[in-house]
Amino acid sequence: MTMTINELQDEVIAEFSDFDDWMDRYQLLIDLGNEQAPLDEAYKTDSNLIEGCQSRVWLQADLIDGKVHFQAESDALIVKGIVALLIRVVSDHTPDEILNADLYFIDRIGLKEHLSPTRSNGLLAMVKQMRMYALAFKAMNS
Repeated sequence: MTMTINELQDEVIAEFSDFDDWMDRYQLLIDLGNEQAPLDEAYKTDSNLIEGCQSRVWLQADLIDGKVHFQAESDALIVKGIVALLIRVVSDHTPDEILNADLYFIDRIGLKEHLSPTRSNGLLAMVKQMRMYALAFKAMNS
Protein backbone atom coordinates (compact mmCIF):
# COMPACT_ATOMS: atom_id res chain seq x y z
CA MET A 1 0.00 0.00 0.00
CA THR A 2 1.47 3.33 -1.01
CA MET A 3 1.60 5.99 1.62
CA THR A 4 -0.29 9.23 1.06
CA ILE A 5 1.56 12.49 0.67
CA ASN A 6 0.46 13.50 4.18
CA GLU A 7 1.66 10.21 5.70
CA LEU A 8 5.01 10.74 4.03
CA GLN A 9 5.16 14.32 5.31
CA ASP A 10 4.40 13.12 8.85
CA GLU A 11 7.19 10.56 8.55
CA VAL A 12 9.65 13.29 7.55
CA ILE A 13 8.48 15.51 10.43
CA ALA A 14 8.98 12.63 12.88
CA GLU A 15 12.50 12.00 11.58
CA PHE A 16 13.50 15.63 11.94
CA SER A 17 11.95 15.95 15.39
CA ASP A 18 14.52 13.42 16.63
CA PHE A 19 17.08 16.22 16.36
CA ASP A 20 16.82 19.40 18.37
CA ASP A 21 19.99 20.90 17.03
CA TRP A 22 19.92 22.45 13.58
CA MET A 23 23.46 21.32 12.84
CA ASP A 24 22.20 17.73 13.19
CA ARG A 25 19.24 18.50 10.94
CA TYR A 26 21.55 19.92 8.28
CA GLN A 27 23.60 16.75 8.55
CA LEU A 28 20.42 14.70 8.07
CA LEU A 29 19.63 16.72 4.94
CA ILE A 30 23.14 16.18 3.58
CA ASP A 31 22.89 12.43 4.29
CA LEU A 32 19.54 12.26 2.51
CA GLY A 33 21.02 14.04 -0.49
CA ASN A 34 23.98 11.69 -0.58
CA GLU A 35 21.76 8.59 -0.39
CA GLN A 36 19.88 9.67 -3.48
CA ALA A 37 20.72 7.90 -6.73
CA PRO A 38 22.67 10.19 -9.04
CA LEU A 39 20.70 11.60 -11.93
CA ASP A 40 21.43 10.16 -15.36
CA GLU A 41 23.71 12.55 -17.28
CA ALA A 42 21.16 12.54 -20.11
CA TYR A 43 18.75 14.42 -17.83
CA LYS A 44 21.23 17.12 -16.88
CA THR A 45 19.96 19.44 -19.56
CA ASP A 46 19.32 23.16 -19.50
CA SER A 47 15.60 22.53 -19.91
CA ASN A 48 15.64 20.50 -16.68
CA LEU A 49 17.39 23.23 -14.71
CA ILE A 50 15.13 24.98 -12.24
CA GLU A 51 14.90 28.73 -12.59
CA GLY A 52 15.26 30.69 -9.38
CA CYS A 53 17.70 28.36 -7.68
CA GLN A 54 21.04 29.75 -6.68
CA SER A 55 22.71 26.38 -7.07
CA ARG A 56 22.08 24.17 -10.04
CA VAL A 57 19.13 21.82 -9.66
CA TRP A 58 17.96 19.47 -12.38
CA LEU A 59 14.48 18.01 -12.15
CA GLN A 60 13.28 15.22 -14.42
CA ALA A 61 9.62 14.19 -14.37
CA ASP A 62 8.02 11.20 -16.07
CA LEU A 63 4.46 9.94 -16.00
CA ILE A 64 4.51 6.22 -15.22
CA ASP A 65 1.20 4.38 -14.85
CA GLY A 66 -0.65 7.59 -14.13
CA LYS A 67 1.80 8.68 -11.44
CA VAL A 68 4.44 11.36 -11.64
CA HIS A 69 7.92 10.04 -11.01
CA PHE A 70 10.52 12.66 -10.15
CA GLN A 71 14.30 12.41 -10.23
CA ALA A 72 16.62 15.24 -9.41
CA GLU A 73 20.10 16.28 -8.52
CA SER A 74 21.85 19.39 -7.33
CA ASP A 75 25.46 20.44 -7.13
CA ALA A 76 24.91 21.79 -3.60
CA LEU A 77 24.76 19.37 -0.66
CA ILE A 78 21.97 20.95 1.38
CA VAL A 79 19.88 21.63 -1.70
CA LYS A 80 20.33 18.04 -2.81
CA GLY A 81 18.92 16.97 0.54
CA ILE A 82 15.95 19.31 0.20
CA VAL A 83 15.23 17.93 -3.26
CA ALA A 84 15.50 14.38 -1.90
CA LEU A 85 12.89 15.24 0.74
CA LEU A 86 10.53 16.78 -1.79
CA ILE A 87 10.85 13.77 -4.05
CA ARG A 88 10.25 11.40 -1.19
CA VAL A 89 7.02 13.20 -0.34
CA VAL A 90 5.53 13.92 -3.77
CA SER A 91 7.07 11.46 -6.24
CA ASP A 92 4.98 8.55 -7.51
CA HIS A 93 1.64 10.17 -6.77
CA THR A 94 -1.02 11.20 -9.28
CA PRO A 95 -1.01 14.71 -10.75
CA ASP A 96 -4.16 15.51 -8.76
CA GLU A 97 -2.63 14.35 -5.48
CA ILE A 98 0.41 16.51 -6.13
CA LEU A 99 -1.65 19.55 -7.13
CA ASN A 100 -3.93 19.23 -4.09
CA ALA A 101 -1.13 18.61 -1.59
CA ASP A 102 -0.50 21.10 1.16
CA LEU A 103 3.21 20.70 1.79
CA TYR A 104 3.10 21.61 5.46
CA PHE A 105 6.21 19.62 6.35
CA ILE A 106 8.44 22.42 5.03
CA ASP A 107 7.24 24.78 7.78
CA ARG A 108 6.81 22.06 10.36
CA ILE A 109 10.44 20.93 10.29
CA GLY A 110 11.53 24.57 10.34
CA LEU A 111 13.12 24.39 6.94
CA LYS A 112 12.03 27.81 5.75
CA GLU A 113 13.28 29.73 8.77
CA HIS A 114 16.66 27.97 8.74
CA LEU A 115 17.41 28.45 5.07
CA SER A 116 18.99 31.54 3.61
CA PRO A 117 16.51 33.64 1.59
CA THR A 118 18.06 32.47 -1.69
CA ARG A 119 17.77 28.80 -0.68
CA SER A 120 14.24 29.41 0.53
CA ASN A 121 13.33 30.89 -2.85
CA GLY A 122 14.98 27.93 -4.52
CA LEU A 123 12.85 25.58 -2.46
CA LEU A 124 9.69 27.39 -3.54
CA ALA A 125 10.90 27.27 -7.14
CA MET A 126 11.33 23.48 -6.87
CA VAL A 127 7.84 23.00 -5.45
CA LYS A 128 6.42 25.23 -8.17
CA GLN A 129 8.22 23.28 -10.88
CA MET A 130 6.91 19.95 -9.52
CA ARG A 131 3.37 21.33 -9.58
CA MET A 132 3.90 22.61 -13.13
CA TYR A 133 4.86 19.12 -14.26
CA ALA A 134 1.83 17.65 -12.48
CA LEU A 135 -0.38 20.20 -14.19
CA ALA A 136 1.11 19.45 -17.60
CA PHE A 137 0.65 15.68 -17.16
CA LYS A 138 -2.90 16.21 -15.98
CA ALA A 139 -3.68 18.33 -19.06
CA MET A 140 -2.17 15.70 -21.35
CA ASN A 141 -4.39 12.98 -19.93
CA SER A 142 -7.70 14.73 -19.62
